[in-house]
Amino acid sequence: MCLSTAYKNTKAPEHIMARNVTQLTLEGGCVVLLDLMENEIRVPGSLKLVDLVGGIVIIESDSES
Repeated sequence: MCLSTAYKNTKAPEHIMARNVTQLTLEGGCVVLLDLMENEIRVPGSLKLVDLVGGIVIIESDSES
């Protein structure tokens, strides 16, 4: 099972938005993350990087969340 950590704008511990991400989808200008516990997080923005081997997702976003 491949799980990822999602970051806002840059890979840094203080920018972690979600851990154990199992699925991501793009819907109407938002990146929708689903974690291992099936919690859904919607982030306005776009994908900057998806590294499936390294388990890293970086979302470019200007939102405060």
